[in-house]
Amino acid sequence: MDYLDTLRCFVTVADAGGFAVAGRRLGCSATAVTRAIAALEARLGVLLFQRSTRMVRLTEAGERFLQDCRPILNDLHEAEQAASGAQAEAQGLLSVTAPQMFGIQHVAPIVQGFLQAQPRVQVRTLFVNRLVHLLDEGMDVAIRIAPLPDSGLTAVQVGALRRLVVASPAYLAQHGRPRHPADLSNHCAIGFAFDARTPAPWKFRDGATGQPQFTWISNSNEVDIAAAEAGIGLTRCLAYQAAASLRAGRLRIVLAEHELPPVPVHIVYPAGRRAPAKVRAFVEWARERLSKEPVLNGRGLGRGNALLPMTS
Repeated sequence: MDYLDTLRCFVTVADAGGFAVAGRRLGCSATAVTRAIAALEARLGVLLFQRSTRMVRLTEAGERFLQDCRPILNDLHEAEQAASGAQAEAQGLLSVTAPQMFGIQHVAPIVQGFLQAQPRVQVRTLFVNRLVHLLDEGMDVAIRIAPLPDSGLTAVQVGALRRLVVASPAYLAQHGRPRHPADLSNHCAIGFAFDARTPAPWKFRDGATGQPQFTWISNSNEVDIAAAEAGIGLTRCLAYQAAASLRAGRLRIVLAEHELPPVPVHIVYPAGRRAPAKVRAFVEWARERLSKEPVLNGRGLGRGNALLPMTS
């Protein structure tokens, strides 16, 4: 027996009042119980039981040791039950991260429904435009919009997002519609960058590139979309970022035939099948809903926007 089993054996003997009865309760022989108690007494250097042919009774040292052992074993049992319950039933705090705009638009509504369906779960969300390291930052689930490197994480793909170039109808009416990436040199654009550096030329299918004149550089996708709607220039974005504006007719897609392959969207989490029930329940809940989002399948971008089939 290991030490914890020996302690359990000691408590069982104390409760049963004998080695044979304790052995039957533990599913082992009276001899094995006797040897375990003798080993424990030798380890502690005290006599735990007074033995006779008719009875087994705790010594004073045994009484004190029993008082100390019982709560320890009870706490351990409760911890084991809690861990087992976490695997079987969704409960506890769940931490979810996603890109900011995608999180607000698509993940937050999913979390709302999940909380209503799982009343024993609490959720913390972190919507930020940076790579969040799940293990280092204590996150359970991440939504990733990018090709994934090899890692020990489990990933479930729920769709992909088109990479669009868009402009307002007013801008296109005034400046014309670019037909090829090379035409971008004659157009103004709103560029996205995390810092003050000028964005790199825009890349397109088959190695084509275009270098517009960046009249505005921001670190916010929302700002870029609003500036494009105002007619400041073209902007590049992912489909979900412009979906509402496209459906409303405030933006139009250009250069659709030159788009790069769509960017995959994954739900990522550690532990795989060994993940706690709260993680597995949320992943399935989110997978079912995100996979039905039209924008994640190249649809739902409004009329007259050159909707193309998803390609890779």
